[in-house]
Amino acid sequence: MRLRNFFYKLAGIKVETKEELMKKFLIVGLGNIGEAYHNTRHNIGFKIVDAVAEEYKVTFETEKLGDVASFRFKGIAFMLLKPSTFMNLSGQSVQALCNFYKIDTQHILVAHDELDLPPGTARLKLGGGHGGHNGLRDIINKRSGDKNFHRLRLGIGHPGNAKLVTNYVLKKAPLEERISIDHAMEKAIKAMSDAISGQWQKAMNDLHTS
Repeated sequence: MRLRNFFYKLAGIKVETKEELMKKFLIVGLGNIGEAYHNTRHNIGFKIVDAVAEEYKVTFETEKLGDVASFRFKGIAFMLLKPSTFMNLSGQSVQALCNFYKIDTQHILVAHDELDLPPGTARLKLGGGHGGHNGLRDIINKRSGDKNFHRLRLGIGHPGNAKLVTNYVLKKAPLEERISIDHAMEKAIKAMSDAISGQWQKAMNDLHTS
């Protein structure tokens, strides 16, 4: 390893240290690609990472398994991902990126819609199950059952009957709900500035009490 690094240095190739490799963080927004799904309840995750990209003035590039953007903040390399595999196969994109860039599960944050929270509510949490969310389910499966990643949950409310859920999440929310959801997203983006800085507890406290 040392000899290889020596020749890499001679060739001008930067070799990342173990510490540098550990300082990579992936922010995933869940959603479905295509105009038919644009601005639907299920695509809130996409809207979140779009807002983060705008906040840090970066643009997405289309890769094989999704749209990817990156930026550095306080010495940490952040990657933004919008999977292009459709919701139920989101784990394929996440796993491919994590394998390539050697990102640990604890260094992943997934932004997604949440049926169990009312519109206008945003919550951060670490770990937990998938709660019936197929995007989360596939990520957990592709990570060999490892659930220990961060989640940013954006409430969309519940239609009241499990049989109505699929149609409900794939529709656009009415104007009043969209205003509440957009307000929650603004609060979430502010909280994520602290989270990105490593102040997860402060981010959670501010978001959960605002």
